[in-house]
Amino acid sequence: MTATGRLTRTLGPRTRRLVYGESGPADIREELGATTTVDLAHVVMLTECGLLPRDAAAALLRRITDLRADGFRALYDLPAPRGLYLMYEGHLAAELGADVGGKLHTGRSRNDLKATVTALRLRAELTDLLGELLRLQAVLLARARAHRSVVMPVYTHFQPAMPVGYGYYLAGIATALDRDADALHHVLAQLDRCPLGAGAVAGTDLPIDPARTAGLLGFRDGPLHATDAVAARDIPLRAVAAAASAALTLSRLATDLQLWSTQEFGFLEFPERLVGGSSAMPQKRNAFLLEHVKAKAALAVGGWTAAAGAMKSTPFTNSIEVGTEAVSAVWPALAAVRDSVLLSQSLAGGARPVADRMERRAREGFVTATVVANRLVAQGVPFRTAHHVVGEAVREAVEAGATELGEITPPGGTAAGIELPPLPEVVDAHDRGGGPGECDRIVRVLRERLAGHCDRLAGRRAVTGRARRRLEETVRALVARGQGTEGAP
Repeated sequence: MTATGRLTRTLGPRTRRLVYGESGPADIREELGATTTVDLAHVVMLTECGLLPRDAAAALLRRITDLRADGFRALYDLPAPRGLYLMYEGHLAAELGADVGGKLHTGRSRNDLKATVTALRLRAELTDLLGELLRLQAVLLARARAHRSVVMPVYTHFQPAMPVGYGYYLAGIATALDRDADALHHVLAQLDRCPLGAGAVAGTDLPIDPARTAGLLGFRDGPLHATDAVAARDIPLRAVAAAASAALTLSRLATDLQLWSTQEFGFLEFPERLVGGSSAMPQKRNAFLLEHVKAKAALAVGGWTAAAGAMKSTPFTNSIEVGTEAVSAVWPALAAVRDSVLLSQSLAGGARPVADRMERRAREGFVTATVVANRLVAQGVPFRTAHHVVGEAVREAVEAGATELGEITPPGGTAAGIELPPLPEVVDAHDRGGGPGECDRIVRVLRERLAGHCDRLAGRRAVTGRARRRLEETVRALVARGQGTEGAP
């Protein structure tokens, strides 16, 4: 198909390659796989609405099903001067005749078809990404429970600050990812309307049933507003933003783990399956996978920036900048985040804390200074006075070459000096305000929320699974009923 009626020529070969690319078998399978899923539902709807005779519907459904079963092999070598979709539609017309193949596009446009394919792909990729993110949360929470009692210093401004548990730190990462899971659920919930039926930009005057098509594709309903359905791609933009937020959190996790696994810190060790060597330096043991995790966050942020930049100041209607160029930045961004999540599952699960070194560094870093100050406050000393007294004691200890605080007597010497219990007890005593003493409760709450996330995700998968089976059954029934009919409506 090279002419449109209005136009008699197509793009030149070089321009065509720039706009449509050169599609190989994998590209054809990916693009037409989703497109033909929509086609099956569309043909069913057209037939039920009386817009397509049953014999034509059966012929279309048979040919489309055969193409899908064979991986679209018959299309691999066909020219596509106006893109894959019109090449495919032209093939149907050539195989089945214009009176059959030419009726497939009844009541729709490439605009609402493309928006629907985008929604289907986005739903599938977000569902998969959310599932992997929840697996990572499960890993983090399991390690948080296992390493709850491993005492370490928490750092602020790269200086030792207070004593916590390594498990508590991991639970903090899981807490942040819980919000990202919520955000991904929210984006998935916004994918509840199928764009098909919106047509080119203003719906159609043909008696179609968009709700039927939507149901067959696993959506709650058809479009609310036709122009919005083909003009807007804010949902993919929100998807990348939610994914990028998770990637940013993981980049911070990777930064900490990389620092703590250096020889200078020696807090963590990774098994050989998670490290690499050097081509020149025999002694090296590089936790290089963490650098991939850190870098992939940049790809996610860049994808969002590129997509938002392409959408900015475009007319609110169907637009190549929005529907094609902006969306093209979404998929590699989501893929980068998925890779980051998968790597983080292995790294968080494989990292082994060196407990004695962690605790020794906590003892040597004066991280109990705030605890001592608070003990003075409990004896009636104003906090600012206690802060000054303890700070002075730290200075004196450093000048004396000591690595730990000695006994501190409150101002005036009216009370006994401050003696602290063992570090694990100090950590457990921080049981207010979400401190490490509440680690068990934090993990319990997050595990309950994780179960809820998993239930919601399973529910979404069940809906799409039922829709897929319903579509397959309906297609089979229509093909069977269409056998031997002669144009019956």
